Amino acid sequence: MNSEHLPPAKKPRRRAQAAVDGGGAIAQGNGATAVGKGGQLVRGDIHNNFYQVAPSDAAAAELRQAYLGWLVTQANRLPLFVSDDKMVQLPAVYTALLTTASDDSRFLPAAAGAARQPGDGEPRQSERLSALEALDRERSLVLMGGPGSGKTTFLNFVALCLAGELQHSATANLKLLRQPIPREPDFKPQRQRWTHGALLPVCVVLRDFAASLPADAVVDAGTLWRFIVGQWPEQLRPYDDPLHRELLGRGGLVLLDGLDEVPDAESRRAQVKQAVQAFAGMYGKCRFLVTSRTYAYQRQDWKLEGFAARELLPFTRGQIERFIDSWYAHMANDLARLSASQAADGAARLKRATMGKQLSELAARPLLLTLMARLQTRGGGALPESREKLYAESVDMLLDEWERHKPRFDRRGQRVDEPCLGEWLGASRESIRREIDRLAYEVHLAQPSLTGTADIHADALTAALRAASRDRPDARLMRLEEYLRDRAGLLSAHGEGWYQFPHRSFQEYLAACHLARFKFPDELSRLATTDPDRWREVLLLAAASARNTPSAIWDLVEALCGEGVDSDPEAPEPDSETQWGALLAGQALHETGLSAADPDLQPRHESKRRRVRDWQRRLLRSRRLPARERALAGDLLAALGDPRHELLDVDHLRFAFVPRGAFWMGDEGDSKAPLHRNETLDYDYWIAESPVTVAQFAQFVASTGGEAPDPQALRDPPNRPVATVSWHDALAFCAWLGERWRERLPAGWSVALPSEAEWEKAARGGVELPVSAQYTTVGQGLALADPARRKNPQPQRAWPWGDDWEPEWVNADMSVGATSTPGCFEAGRSPIGCLDMAGNVWEWTRSLWGTDWRQPAFVYPYDARDLKREDRDTSDDVFRVVRGGSWNLPRDGARCAFRLRLVPGTRDAAGGFRVVLRSPPVP
Repeated sequence: MNSEHLPPAKKPRRRAQAAVDGGGAIAQGNGATAVGKGGQLVRGDIHNNFYQVAPSDAAAAELRQAYLGWLVTQANRLPLFVSDDKMVQLPAVYTALLTTASDDSRFLPAAAGAARQPGDGEPRQSERLSALEALDRERSLVLMGGPGSGKTTFLNFVALCLAGELQHSATANLKLLRQPIPREPDFKPQRQRWTHGALLPVCVVLRDFAASLPADAVVDAGTLWRFIVGQWPEQLRPYDDPLHRELLGRGGLVLLDGLDEVPDAESRRAQVKQAVQAFAGMYGKCRFLVTSRTYAYQRQDWKLEGFAARELLPFTRGQIERFIDSWYAHMANDLARLSASQAADGAARLKRATMGKQLSELAARPLLLTLMARLQTRGGGALPESREKLYAESVDMLLDEWERHKPRFDRRGQRVDEPCLGEWLGASRESIRREIDRLAYEVHLAQPSLTGTADIHADALTAALRAASRDRPDARLMRLEEYLRDRAGLLSAHGEGWYQFPHRSFQEYLAACHLARFKFPDELSRLATTDPDRWREVLLLAAASARNTPSAIWDLVEALCGEGVDSDPEAPEPDSETQWGALLAGQALHETGLSAADPDLQPRHESKRRRVRDWQRRLLRSRRLPARERALAGDLLAALGDPRHELLDVDHLRFAFVPRGAFWMGDEGDSKAPLHRNETLDYDYWIAESPVTVAQFAQFVASTGGEAPDPQALRDPPNRPVATVSWHDALAFCAWLGERWRERLPAGWSVALPSEAEWEKAARGGVELPVSAQYTTVGQGLALADPARRKNPQPQRAWPWGDDWEPEWVNADMSVGATSTPGCFEAGRSPIGCLDMAGNVWEWTRSLWGTDWRQPAFVYPYDARDLKREDRDTSDDVFRVVRGGSWNLPRDGARCAFRLRLVPGTRDAAGGFRVVLRSPPVP
């Protein structure tokens, strides 16, 4: 081979040299690797090209720790400042939350005669459950709650404690996660249950995820995964594959915040729901927590398949006091440098303030309680007594934080105070506030969703602030977005070029201020009656702002509920706008303290007040208003002065006639209570049209010169059924009323609790019924107006109205969320004319069940002649039967034949009673 055909001889190649300054890494040479800062793995090839590869086990471990550290930083604080640069730390003030104890139908099979009893460790129906224990119990859970109820805070706290445990933190760990629920009379202070150890947490803000999705794009689990990784700092991105493998292999806890805050537009909700369901299906070893506002999630198109749902409860007194103690301890030890005596004094004053009538309801919402604590900490004085004033001072406080001089340090380390917002704009605080109010109104008006806060584009915010400026400092406005983005306050950055108010309630309050100034009352009333879901809270806040000018409130009432529409309950039903106007007028009067009768009130205003009162009574029968609004009308009627004497005075208590004869009792297919034709009630009797009310029970308490057996029994409005009464309390009421009426009742007749047979016959009707319902009072006597009978068309009906479930006809299934005054569910009357025999409150009977809650000792067929099953003197270890279901139990418990049993001493928040009039020889 000639040398000319040989390749040229290679010169010795000089190896490239590289150096790193800082936290990077170099991988040089074929097969070389290096781990950079945060565990990022780099590998070099034969040509000294560098590329990123999957991390080694050691690098993955470092990345895992870096990920946990980043997660702790994200979750370890609340966006609340108490001074220039001191932020409230979440672990210091977090207070454990409570939820409803059971999901729909947890204890009630679809068709059974008795409830499925909870297993070992499961709560009874009347118990509450901590949010953590609900998460422990359910692999996939949706945690619901209203605005400011603590959903997001709970999610962040769980993430913080799990990540802290994995980092071996001494301050945020499983011990902190399991801290006991605050002491309550019915809730022992024991550590919360969490049995799944330190799961690896993964957090997602669903609103941000939705914003990242192209319209109508096909989404799957991978879409959500790519978003999760895309939210990490660049240094953590190599953790993608190790985290993916861990979630698939060992599992973790996926925390998805704000399902309801996903906008409706461009199919975003369907996309997000599809992605969440797909993700839950792929990562089957993971547990899942989703948060959502209650009303939004109750929409059928939002519900997630395979996810249980629990609703957060308002703070109890114990939770309120735990938070206050924690807050002031944090202020004394960490932030505000209070002395121990100052902190103790501040906590005591705040506790007293939150026990007052005006603030107790507000304090039950974690968001508002936190604002109260901040306001008192900042000012050291008394708290505002109304919601409107609380928001007013809170807005001022947030404006202060937004406007305050923000310190920074130059390159020489010298402190430099940046100008405040007013200095940036050359605008007065009043001008800024006026334009922010206008902006809140405009975005609230245009917001597509009825939940969450509106997205405000930077251009709209800049335009509003420019309008507030005196000299239009355009050069300064060019830097305005940077100024706002870096500061927490009344508006905060939410994504690139977008802003939000800190909570929808602030948006509503500021919109109310604009309407109160410029569009009160006509435009305000028009908005509220045509779109009440959007404008109700705005109207009530605007009314509250006019509290010191009562004439303005009466003008608003006139605009909402004017003359010219007949309030007669028998008149044709008016349109929805008219009904909403009447309801909102009642709310406005109640929340401004003008609902009660006042002898000094001008006659023209008294006529308006009575008109609004009469309208509330009519609204109880509305076919247009949903159940919750009818129940609200009942409460407003109590505040305005309910004219229904039959609910407020025992001597006007109305009774419905139940004729003697056969009826059907029990359930087909139920082995413990089989369906059978009962012939043993061969006597007439009268049963109360409604359960005994708070007002009537209060008469009993007052006349006996004592106190209520449980103070909670008299806490509700007077026209609602009394609850939290034991069997013995109900029996004592019957004895007292029987003695009171001794001279008015026929010889031998008495007042008693119904037997369960008497109760079921009144709920279902006998084989024969009166031609029309017949009523009486003790003063009218027990004579019959019409003895004629007719055939019962449905003698074996499931519910008092028939065999088909009608959710708007019954206060059950959490449709209202509390007891309600009789009359709200007029369509649900029983065939003999009784109200609320399905739902509202459990009703004690005099019948015995037995000592074994699983198996009744007194079985069917029921024989009324068996004196043992109605024995009054049986010991308290024998269960008594309760009937009718309740507001907080699913629909199955409201069936006519449904039986539950409680020990006689039980005082349940949903337990009440009604009475019967009966004669010998009935036992």
